[in-house]
Amino acid sequence: MGYIEGLRNLVGNQPLILVGVAVSVINEIGEFLLQKRSDGVWGVPGGFMELGESAEEAGRREVLEETGIEIGNLDLVGVFSGKQYHVKLQNGDEFYPVTIAFVTKEIKSGILKADGQETTEVKFFKVNELPEKLNPLIKNLIKQYSS
Repeated sequence: MGYIEGLRNLVGNQPLILVGVAVSVINEIGEFLLQKRSDGVWGVPGGFMELGESAEEAGRREVLEETGIEIGNLDLVGVFSGKQYHVKLQNGDEFYPVTIAFVTKEIKSGILKADGQETTEVKFFKVNELPEKLNPLIKNLIKQYSS
């Protein structure tokens, strides 16, 4: 059983504060790596931190798990939190994420591939050719970072 599942066994659906990461990966020609999640919405690789893991370790792990590529140095973009990010899942679980956002241009190795579970497709996009079903928060971050 994972950390979040263990907490849920104790507190049920009560709102939790969960810390996660989001990583914008930019290739050598300035394109942003996006992943299409199983719900059909595009976003950047990311997820929740594991116990004992640093934010940077979590970012590298999530990118590798979800896209098949290994990345290097991460630069902090910002930390996003607050009531505007509140999430209520279909099963009734609620949480307030604290998301640590990073960007990297250092792609070390790997072959771009979707994990087939959380991610159904991965692809690099030019800023002016972003997919329609893109998480609006991610779209704003990409536009802000690329300007």
